[in-house]
Amino acid sequence: MARRRAWRLTEPPPPTATPLVIRPGIRRIVAANPGPMTYHGTNTWLVDWDGGVAVIDPGSDDESHLDAIIAEAGPRLSHILLTHTHRDHLTGADTLSRRSGAPIAGFTLSADPNFAPAVALADNTRIAGLTALHTPGHAMDHLCFARDDGVLFSGDHVMPWSTSVVPPPPHGDLIRFIGNLERVRDRDDRLMLSAHGPAIENPRDLVQSLLDHRTAREASIEAVLSPVPMPFEAVLARSYINLRPELLSPARANLLSHLGKLEIEGRAALTPDGWRATG
Repeated sequence: MARRRAWRLTEPPPPTATPLVIRPGIRRIVAANPGPMTYHGTNTWLVDWDGGVAVIDPGSDDESHLDAIIAEAGPRLSHILLTHTHRDHLTGADTLSRRSGAPIAGFTLSADPNFAPAVALADNTRIAGLTALHTPGHAMDHLCFARDDGVLFSGDHVMPWSTSVVPPPPHGDLIRFIGNLERVRDRDDRLMLSAHGPAIENPRDLVQSLLDHRTAREASIEAVLSPVPMPFEAVLARSYINLRPELLSPARANLLSHLGKLEIEGRAALTPDGWRATG
């Protein structure tokens, strides 16, 4: 059972390589790739539709995980859908495609130069009973997948256990990320199923909490800045207090994105001596 901590939803470690029924026609299989960026592991979603079974985010290239997917989907496995091409979502796709014969579908412009989807998707493309929604921000090729019954597979765009890392351009875009959070909030889906963590049963409230968190983070960063330029690492140390070492890299990425947004909006400037406020 998921537990609430502030706005975050946490859960005990679920079993891996084991189908977990979320509701009729939707199963979750958790990959054995836990970590600070993946929580208990990548959620692979198996979704029934009239033409077979679609697999969303095959996860890691782990034999036991892929065996569990194939055993559960059987010969009806029709499509392999990628929310985006980060490694914890992508690496099992080729092996699963070879073993099952199912094509891999992803956003038409892959963020991974070594990968091109067999089926190219764009915003509002229909596939396997789902509608693809282009939601760049965390990754520029990020897609969510919507069912007609109010279930949204949100990938890493919306997660219940943590905010998403949003790197600066060209790999990510905070302004578009925020706009796409507003987009999925306003859809008013009844259930969101993300790529990491438990089911989100109050999607609109949780997405609004994510937006509020971003606003508060931006305000705290802006409050650190002054008319006197400050080195980036000093801004980092004052903006992210008591940060665990394994979270330094994602914090740097998020801070760069926030500073870049403030710069675009004329509220901060990068000088040879560091970042300063312009207000």
